[in-house]
Amino acid sequence: MDSPDGTEVSTELKTKVPNKTLVLAVCAACIGGTFQYGYNVSIINAPTKPIQSFMNETWFQRYNTYMSEELLTLFWSSIVSIFTLGGFIGASIGGALAIRVGRKGSLLVNNVFALLASLLMGLSYPTGVFELLIIGRFLIGLNAGIGICVQPLYLGEIAPRSLRGVMAMGTSVFITGGILMGQVIGLKELLGGEEYWPILLSTSCIPAVLQLLILPWFPESPRYLLIDKGDDLECKKALKKLHGPDDCHAEREDMEKERVTALGTKAKKPWEVVMDRSLRWQLISVIILNSAQQLNGINAIYFYANYIFTRAGIPEPRIPYVTIGTGACECLTALTCGILIESLGRRVLIIGGYSLMTLWCVCLTLTLSFQDASPWVPYLSMVCVFCFILSFGLGPGGVTNILTTELFTQTARPAGYIIGGSVNWLSFFLIGMIFPFIVNGLQQYCFLVFLVICSLVALYIFFIVPETKNKTFLEIQQEFQARNGIKLDENNKPEVLLSTPL
Repeated sequence: MDSPDGTEVSTELKTKVPNKTLVLAVCAACIGGTFQYGYNVSIINAPTKPIQSFMNETWFQRYNTYMSEELLTLFWSSIVSIFTLGGFIGASIGGALAIRVGRKGSLLVNNVFALLASLLMGLSYPTGVFELLIIGRFLIGLNAGIGICVQPLYLGEIAPRSLRGVMAMGTSVFITGGILMGQVIGLKELLGGEEYWPILLSTSCIPAVLQLLILPWFPESPRYLLIDKGDDLECKKALKKLHGPDDCHAEREDMEKERVTALGTKAKKPWEVVMDRSLRWQLISVIILNSAQQLNGINAIYFYANYIFTRAGIPEPRIPYVTIGTGACECLTALTCGILIESLGRRVLIIGGYSLMTLWCVCLTLTLSFQDASPWVPYLSMVCVFCFILSFGLGPGGVTNILTTELFTQTARPAGYIIGGSVNWLSFFLIGMIFPFIVNGLQQYCFLVFLVICSLVALYIFFIVPETKNKTFLEIQQEFQARNGIKLDENNKPEVLLSTPL
């Protein structure tokens, strides 16, 4: 401390405390963004039987015969899985939309899909047209795909360097918050009752309306305004509003350096990023991180949760309440990750998360194999379930989206999100298709597959992905350029391609 009045200390603290406008902007972006993803993944579980009964009755009224078991399963699977197809398409167009109408503009336009989806799903029961559920789920998937692509992009670009990790954790906090909210609203005492499912599926309109009312009051991404649009005046206004008039100068300097580097370069298309050798390791890292986020076993944990809870002696009617505990657990770890990410860094959390998940895969394989050996073993399995969820939320669940933002500079970032998001949704679809076969074939030994995945990803990050905490996007780019074999000139542009193999 230079002075007894603590001036230096207060200044340091000030840089670590986000501006109120910045926090509110994050909340406004997330409520209609990744919250919708978590919420709509969650709420479809509660009304399974009532919707199947509605489809069967509707079929009988049309054709005087009930659906066969196979046809009913086909229609129900379509309602559930079409969400993934919509998400994949949404992620594929989200980056292009973010370039064309801006980050904030894309989030606002995206709410049209949520409102239309809510209307169609709500009308399906009174009109007796269950096909509207399929269309509605596709549209809400489209909304989720665009949201999970554009919203982290917006958060990463509006946050100051020292708070980028904390602010970007809004993505994970609101996903888990959406899952938890869906689990609570889906209880039979609320909207999970047999007669309330059309209202339950229509509640997706509420976050959309909230975002349409709140987000317009906050500025567009300053980086987008300066680097993509060349609007220096609006960029300065946005920075002052988001960071405060005294704390925006350093960020403005970082943006100017990045703008100079990007001069004469248009926003890259996904195929241009794939072909760009200078982005080789960034692209490989994003693909591995996003695919591993779905293939690491978290879906297996939720699949086995009900079985484990039942074996532990929890009555079946009470299991939904225990399941809420898993959602609360994941939400809590997302908040914890947000607190720790700027002090411990990205690498510690994500490597630690995957390493712990590897350990819990071993423990779960053992406890599930010896489930009948002793009365206390099922309780040990329950502990392993919650520990696995905690480890996922503390590492992969929270850090993956932040790294997608930080590994690319402005011109390549939207394309990076298109590729990463598309891989994520494809992996989501793939695990949904093959997971039942893995479980049926391997039983509890399926966790050994996820053990291999988690350990390999942890090793990859340890050896390849650098720490990005408190670094500018250009500094991160320079670290990767050395690995890519690219020599940069004084303006951070590629100068010479060196012949280093992959």
